Amino acid sequence: MSDLLNLVLEAHGGLPRWREARTIRAKGSLGGLLWPMRGQEGIFAEADMTVDVQRQHLVYEGFTGPELRGVFTPGRVAIEKRDGEVVAERTAPRESFADHGPDTPWDELHALYFAGYAMWNYLTAPYLLTRPGVVLTEAEPWQEDGTTWRRFHAAFPEDIATHNTEQVFYYDSEGLLRRQDYAPDVLGSPSAAHFAEQHVTASGLVFPTHRYIVPTQEDGRALREPVLISIDLTEISVD
Repeated sequence: MSDLLNLVLEAHGGLPRWREARTIRAKGSLGGLLWPMRGQEGIFAEADMTVDVQRQHLVYEGFTGPELRGVFTPGRVAIEKRDGEVVAERTAPRESFADHGPDTPWDELHALYFAGYAMWNYLTAPYLLTRPGVVLTEAEPWQEDGTTWRRFHAAFPEDIATHNTEQVFYYDSEGLLRRQDYAPDVLGSPSAAHFAEQHVTASGLVFPTHRYIVPTQEDGRALREPVLISIDLTEISVD
């Protein structure tokens, strides 16, 4: 591993701790303009997530109703009752975005797929970057508001559901995640900057609890608004 990857992993709890972690539980809220733009305003206003650290699997408790849950995997999303009865499901969910334009309304399963893979990626990083097939290349440092951040260019394999194949991760001098750039395929590949703040430690692992995503300019500089997505976590624990 590179010295930057070592620094980043240690700053977020260390590789051995990530390898032994099984489940991340988090509660909070996902807001921003994206949800009303897609006809799903407030769908994640109260988000109760259970994340499998070692495989791509995430569950939203109370999804669309108090007795329901939303289940994400890369190949299937489903709304289920607590006893496992399927209320609605979609296989090959990424394909359902193929003919979408910038204003195409989503249904609840579209929202579940997007928020499922996105939050799984966010909550498992930087361990995510050690998965088989992920190729990391350190890029030139980046100046942001008078500070210098080191950067990884990450190329993801097809078997990881994520925003898009090529992404950039930015870290401060302590190795903490501060920014992430991507262009989500399912949204038509608009360039976005995702900022991460207010890090906390939970059971030995470190997570940002406030995140926000804004558009970027051609030179890579982030706009201050509009806030496309906001993520605020109020509770987090690791088993």
